[in-house]
Amino acid sequence: MRHILASSILLSSLLLPAAASASTPSDDASAPTQAPRVSTGVIAPVLLDSIELGSPDDSLLNTLPDGAQVGLTLTVDEKGQPQDIHVVRGINPYWDARIVEAVSRAHYRPATIDAEKIPADVDLTLTIER
Repeated sequence: MRHILASSILLSSLLLPAAASASTPSDDASAPTQAPRVSTGVIAPVLLDSIELGSPDDSLLNTLPDGAQVGLTLTVDEKGQPQDIHVVRGINPYWDARIVEAVSRAHYRPATIDAEKIPADVDLTLTIER
């Protein structure tokens, strides 16, 4: 009986702080309020066609590693045309130049904010598939 009494006294002292913090009123003015979620109405640009990469010499296509990835940054303008294309992570200078050329011919649906077309910066990763 003493064992049960001693455990209930020890447990009650542990549960008292938990009960005190759980009973804090939720309408307390010092409690942080959660801001309502606000939608910006921004819709990102969308690539409308696939990017075809060609080479004047088919034997050069064999030097391109399958599954290689190239990272680019660019801006899609209000007309859906890519501008200011820069290679962030490339394969080699020859293929990087071909990839920039191919991406510059791509067409996008421009980004919009509240249905108004806007220029948007894009980080693009291309995976090479044969």
